[in-house]
Amino acid sequence: MKAEYDLSKLKSRKNPYASIKGMADEVGVPYQRFINLYLRDCLANSRKVQIKWPQSV
Repeated sequence: MKAEYDLSKLKSRKNPYASIKGMADEVGVPYQRFINLYLRDCLANSRKVQIKWPQSV
């Protein structure tokens, strides 16, 4: 790894997990468990998780 990196050109972005943590707080479970429950629900209802990655410029 380089000793120095120029981070001045990086663009900030919103934490994609912030809303998940907020939803977990609303129902009163740790967010890791909330994610696990969501994935189990997807499997039980034959849904596929859709992930949309931000495109790099």
